Amino acid sequence: MDTQPGFQLPPLAAVRVFEAAARHLSFTRAAAELGMTQAAVSYQIRLLEDRVGAPLFHRLTRKVALTEAGARLAPVLTDALSRMAGAFAALRDDAGGGLLSVTTVLTMASNWLVPRLGRFQAAHPGTTVRVDTGQTNVDFTRGDYDLGIRYGRGVWPGLAAHLLMPVDCTPLCSPALRDRFGLARPRDLLRLPLLWDDADLWQRWFAAAGETVPASVADDGLRLDTQQMMGQVAKAGQGVALLNPLFFAEELAAGQLVQPFPTLLRENGAYYVVYLETRRDVPKIALFRDWLLAEAAEAMAGPGASAA
Repeated sequence: MDTQPGFQLPPLAAVRVFEAAARHLSFTRAAAELGMTQAAVSYQIRLLEDRVGAPLFHRLTRKVALTEAGARLAPVLTDALSRMAGAFAALRDDAGGGLLSVTTVLTMASNWLVPRLGRFQAAHPGTTVRVDTGQTNVDFTRGDYDLGIRYGRGVWPGLAAHLLMPVDCTPLCSPALRDRFGLARPRDLLRLPLLWDDADLWQRWFAAAGETVPASVADDGLRLDTQQMMGQVAKAGQGVALLNPLFFAEELAAGQLVQPFPTLLRENGAYYVVYLETRRDVPKIALFRDWLLAEAAEAMAGPGASAA
């Protein structure tokens, strides 16, 4: 590849660090994504700035912003790293055959994806699916994963994103708890232990149900990190949880959970199928993407979409 006379390309490590920091607009989040310390991220960015001869970030109080030079460089590097990852992934596809690596969060995997994978494997025995779970977004340019199911607004640099399903939440509890407390109107839920991972969601749900409640509505409840954990506690009759009914369709159908009120609160984000834009036409990715979208359409059209 030709370069300008007397100019050497900067170290790839510094380029990767800058791209991650520019994408997140955060040295801290870039460090977490790359498995580095924040000091190491700052050092690599300083190294790159020295090489190009211009600052790439404005260091502001508790945040950073791209300079004009940084804003010009960031999308070019994101595209370049994405293309590099796509090229190496294509070689891996040739060598690895039908292995498809998928990343998503725990509740999506355990409550929705994994119970359906048997149907995919039966229809496509030549493709082996490996599912990993975690709470953070992975860097697809590293080549560890082919495809992901990610929560957000649908815009991630370098990634193709297809809307899989919106996220609705509604209170779910055990039938015994419902009957014991005689839930007749949404406000009656205030007499139950409220389970939550985001207290603001309870405030918003009550508002959608036409109830005005104190801002501290969930202060006396139990905070849990995942919908899976909240669902288990709710099934045990220990509280009422704001859950996505699509993730608990089997429990609703079996009567282990009930939806005492019809109000659904739609969250701002949604679940998307994502992968590197440069790998859009890889057959196993296209196959699994289309299967996921068809499964989601069927699930949303079924009784689990609004189980009562």
